[in-house]
Amino acid sequence: MKEQLYVIKVGGAIVEDDSSLQALLSRFSRLKGKKILIHGGGRLATHLSTRLGIESKMVEGRRITDADTLQVVTMVYGGLVNKRIVAMLQAAGTNAIGLTGADAGIILSHKRPVKDIDYGFVGDVDSVDSALLTILLNHGLTPVIAPITHDGKGQLLNTNADTMARVVAESVAEHYEVSLIFCFEKPGVLAQPDDDTSAIPFIDRRSFHELKAQGIVSGGMIPKIDNALEAIDKGVAQVVITKADKLGESCGTIVGKRDYNY
Repeated sequence: MKEQLYVIKVGGAIVEDDSSLQALLSRFSRLKGKKILIHGGGRLATHLSTRLGIESKMVEGRRITDADTLQVVTMVYGGLVNKRIVAMLQAAGTNAIGLTGADAGIILSHKRPVKDIDYGFVGDVDSVDSALLTILLNHGLTPVIAPITHDGKGQLLNTNADTMARVVAESVAEHYEVSLIFCFEKPGVLAQPDDDTSAIPFIDRRSFHELKAQGIVSGGMIPKIDNALEAIDKGVAQVVITKADKLGESCGTIVGKRDYNY
C-alpha cells in the first residue's frame, strides 16, 4: 500500500489575510504524514501592480504576464508570500523549505506559444523532478513551492498555481497515494456565488461542461476544475476543492471521484 501524501494548494484571499492564512497553516501542520504546499498570491500581485501603475490583464482567470508583470509576480510569489508562509509554518512546528519551480530545476517549463491569445511570459510545464521532491520529503522537509518556473535557458516564467499543484501531484502519484486539495475562501464550487450553502458536492467532466455553459462556473474556477479533472485522469487518487478553514474535514466539492475520504 502506498504512503499517503497531501498536495495542498492555497490561494485567493487566504494568502492576503494573516488570520485566515494562520488558520490554514495550523490545520496544514496538523495533517499527519508527508505534505507539499503550493501557493498563489494573485490578488497581492494585482494590488502591487496597481500601485506601480502596471495594468493587470486576465483571461478566464489566467494572468497575461508581460515583462513588468513578471517582475512583480516573481517578487510577490517567490519572495513575500513564500517566505511569510515558510516562517509561519516553522513557527507551527513544520520544517518547511521555501522554493520556486526554478530552484534546483524542480519544474521546467516552456513559454506558452501564441495562438488566439498572447499570454506573455507564462510557462507551460514540461517536467517535474519528483525524485528531488521525494528526497526532500524523506528528509523530513515540507516543500512550499511558489508558481514561478524556468525554461532551463535563464528565462523565468509565471505558471498558474493550480496547474503547478496538479503537475506536482501527478509527478509523485506513482510513489504515493496522493490527495490533491485546492483551498480557498469558499466552501467549494458554488451553484450560487453569493450563497455559501450552495456548494456542489460532486463534479465530473460532463457536469463541468454543463456548469460552464450555464455560467455557474467561470473566471478562475475554470482552470481550477480543469486541473482537478486532469489530475484524476493522470493517477491522482483524490481531488477536493474546499474552504481553507475546513482542511482536514470531509467536506467541499469532490472532483471526478465519489469515494473521497481523508
